[in-house]
Amino acid sequence: MSIESVRTWVADHAADLHLIEGHGSTATVAEAAQTLGVAPGRIAKTIALRVGDRILLLVTRGDARLDNIKCKAAFGGRIRMLDPEQTLAATGHVVGGVCPFGLATPLPVYADISLRAFETVFPAAGSRTASLEIAPERLAALTHAQWVDCCTLP
Repeated sequence: MSIESVRTWVADHAADLHLIEGHGSTATVAEAAQTLGVAPGRIAKTIALRVGDRILLLVTRGDARLDNIKCKAAFGGRIRMLDPEQTLAATGHVVGGVCPFGLATPLPVYADISLRAFETVFPAAGSRTASLEIAPERLAALTHAQWVDCCTLP
């Protein structure tokens, strides 16, 4: 049902956006880039993180790596990635389809400044075979994301 929650969210908040479905896997950055025919950096990966007792989502470009020092500075503590079961429980999305849209529970969303290098990016859309194309600034505005600098580039 995860893709359905995203479909409903898009209809309610950004009806001009269209889900890209019916294609190969987008479960990993490499698969998504190949399936969509774009550079890996344009894949907007969404990572579920725990900082102390808080859960949050960080959206970053596909080829970026988390920088623990930057993350600690941005979030005020050490980060830990949620495991697949915790991610599903918190977001309603399976790993490989996690996105900041249509969430099972309200979560704070952060967008890494690395996304701003691209005119548009491709986050997942609630399943391992769905995505959408969106400008990074619009993604941040629609999800009320705060911009942070948490990653290093290849």
